[in-house]
Amino acid sequence: MDPIETYRTRLQERLGTAAGGERLHIRIGNLRLLTAVVALALIWMSWSRAAVPPWIPLAPALFFSGLAVWHARVIRRRDRAARAARHFQQGLDRLAGSWAGQGDPGDRFRDEAHVYAEDLDLFGPGSLYARLCTARTPAGQEVLAEWLRAPAPLAEVKQRQQAVEELRNRVDLREALALLGEAPCGLHSRALIEWAEAPLVLAEGRLWLAAMALSACMLVSWTVWALLGSAAAFLVVLLPVAILGWRLRQRVRRVLGGVDAALHGLDLLSGVLALLEREAFAAPRLAALRARLSSGGDPASRRIALLGRIAEWIDSRDNLLLRMAGPPLLYSTHLAFAVERWRRLSGRDVRRWLEAAGEWEALCAIAGYAFEHPEDPFPELAETGPEFSAEGLAHPLLPSSRAVRNDVRLSAAEPLLIVSGSNMSGKSTLLRTVGVNAVLGLAGAPVRARRLRLSFLHPGATMRIHDSLREGESRFSAEIKRLRKLLDLSAGGTPVLFLLDELLHGTNSHDRAIGAEAVVRGLVRHGAIGLITTHDLTLTSIAATAHGRNIHFEDRLEDGRMTFDYLARDGVVTKSNALELMRLVGLPVALSEADKSEGPLARPAEKRP
Repeated sequence: MDPIETYRTRLQERLGTAAGGERLHIRIGNLRLLTAVVALALIWMSWSRAAVPPWIPLAPALFFSGLAVWHARVIRRRDRAARAARHFQQGLDRLAGSWAGQGDPGDRFRDEAHVYAEDLDLFGPGSLYARLCTARTPAGQEVLAEWLRAPAPLAEVKQRQQAVEELRNRVDLREALALLGEAPCGLHSRALIEWAEAPLVLAEGRLWLAAMALSACMLVSWTVWALLGSAAAFLVVLLPVAILGWRLRQRVRRVLGGVDAALHGLDLLSGVLALLEREAFAAPRLAALRARLSSGGDPASRRIALLGRIAEWIDSRDNLLLRMAGPPLLYSTHLAFAVERWRRLSGRDVRRWLEAAGEWEALCAIAGYAFEHPEDPFPELAETGPEFSAEGLAHPLLPSSRAVRNDVRLSAAEPLLIVSGSNMSGKSTLLRTVGVNAVLGLAGAPVRARRLRLSFLHPGATMRIHDSLREGESRFSAEIKRLRKLLDLSAGGTPVLFLLDELLHGTNSHDRAIGAEAVVRGLVRHGAIGLITTHDLTLTSIAATAHGRNIHFEDRLEDGRMTFDYLARDGVVTKSNALELMRLVGLPVALSEADKSEGPLARPAEKRP
């Protein structure tokens, strides 16, 4: 399936349906208006002039009611088609590379202390999460975010790959998922789980039977009052009703007061569960997720839908009629018993249902990415390692037309690449390219490469480390703390993929050379592999002592403009562009001999140790 052609075809179909629905909506609206005028005219003729029998106005009134039902269905169909059109337009925007700023940036998942999330732009506007996430429920969003923040074991990755491959071409399924519920979703997964698993407050027993009997007696007493005009029976029943209501009032208030934060967005959750329940899957992971929704009795989607109806009944207490009739009928008391009955029967299953729905949504999000990039393969998973061997590797967030591909090979035999080069030549982008593809591959997604062989690796990076005025911490202090984390991680037996940008550039050249070599040798000694970038060419000598290799990026000055090809080459860079860049922006770096000896920028020659 060609993703661009598929999305374009479906977009045109949905736009046509929405346009047809809009035209029909206008016509039905005009017809309803005409019918209302005719009905009012007939009513006037019947009551004022007695020109028509009094039952005649019933015909246009009934016709108006039928039109109202039809009109509501047309509006729902039109709005659904419009939402589907937006869904496919967003897909085309992603394929065109104009998706930045759309979707959920996942800012709530950002954590500056994480060892690679900020460095690899996993969250925030234009991030990897924003590119991937199509999950509708918070449970799905949380699962996807967790998969990006923590690499999975290889057995888990294989199962996800199989599931993603099966879901890849199910465009109809992802469209149905996108059309569920309303946006934004009001579902709060954690609040729902905590509410469902909390201890019961009201237990069905004699009090429930008494409430049922008193409500039935109250209905009978109202009927007697209405038919016979005697309120004696009502007054007799009202006393025990008041006593029972007063006795249970605190517990009823606790039960119903706890649902406010929990019972929102249940229609969306029910729809997600229903989609999962009615699908048949061959992939073991998908079949297992579907099986987790089956626990005997009604399906999970039906049980959640019932809870949604109970929530609507609770909200209906604000109705004026129920404010008057509810207390004598013990309406709130019966709702509290219904809530507790639901929790007793289904409360312990809610966590399992939400976890299954969340994981399925995360797999659907990755499957959508896989469908939109049919040329991207799944990585080959190496049981032994460490290994990261890529051919034609590119950054997945860059459009294919702009992304430059490079080969990167790291293994136990050659664990280190030292990347040198001029400013803006592509050193940091190469580190991010390696890191983001590792994150994608170990989340179960395809990677942007012609081929990638990958063992289990835990990325760790120092590309977005900043000083902190609030905590009184310098950039150098924050960097060495991050390096300490990576050393501890690798020393604990976790294979680390380190991505160190401008390693220790916050200190002097002498200390930097000694410290950088010690850090890199420590990481490599514990089985880590990775890349470091540097402007300090003295660090390139580390490659000889750490079984590494030097590569570099180059630049060219053409017609007063600096140009780059972003291709990695073997060896150490032989030139720098810093002075040329400063001259291009007009900084006075071309000093005369007099300036050098007498000007304010003159400095004593530095004595190197």
